[in-house]
Amino acid sequence: MPTIELTRFRVEPGRVAELLRARPAMLADFRADRTGFLDARLVRLPDDQWLDIVTWRTAEDFAASRAKGANRPGIAAFFAAIAELVSAEEGTEPEISEA
Repeated sequence: MPTIELTRFRVEPGRVAELLRARPAMLADFRADRTGFLDARLVRLPDDQWLDIVTWRTAEDFAASRAKGANRPGIAAFFAAIAELVSAEEGTEPEISEA
């Protein structure tokens, strides 16, 4: 069952362009270095906040990624643009049967 990572963070208005420039390299680094990375969506919210919705194959893949931290340049550049972590949650995507 896929694991969903929900990370809400704040970015200073003057660093939004930096965050968005860093995103493609961050995703490339995840694809190259993070086993089980499936997809990521970035959502802009009110009050300088953002939500990153990342899908992992398993909870173990997500835990292994978290342990690596900002180990690659693209990931480090993306994280550097973040002013504050607001919240981080993990859940699972349910299997929905079509009856």
